Amino acid sequence: MSTDIRDNPTAHRYEISADGTLAGFAEYELSGGTIDFTHTEIDSAFGGRGLAKQLVAEALADARRRDLAVLPHCTYVRKVIAEHPDDYLDLVPAATRAEFGLPAE
Repeated sequence: MSTDIRDNPTAHRYEISADGTLAGFAEYELSGGTIDFTHTEIDSAFGGRGLAKQLVAEALADARRRDLAVLPHCTYVRKVIAEHPDDYLDLVPAATRAEFGLPAE
């Protein structure tokens, strides 16, 4: 299975396609230097393949490349950050981490 992940700024979401078919998305709101992830969804036909994690990892990597602060209102994005703090915690502003149940450091 080949996957492709891209930012769709018109729809305010990152999208993942599997073999050319839209498999899921991670919605966001962009404001200045902050990206607020609000919802992640993978079509049930594509469940159990690790696509959500792949999608969120790429979205967070893109936020880093763009020097954006991340607000993980989406519970799945928050879970990925919490499970991989060495990779992603620094993207979340220290002053907002407690709001999301994330460690200060």
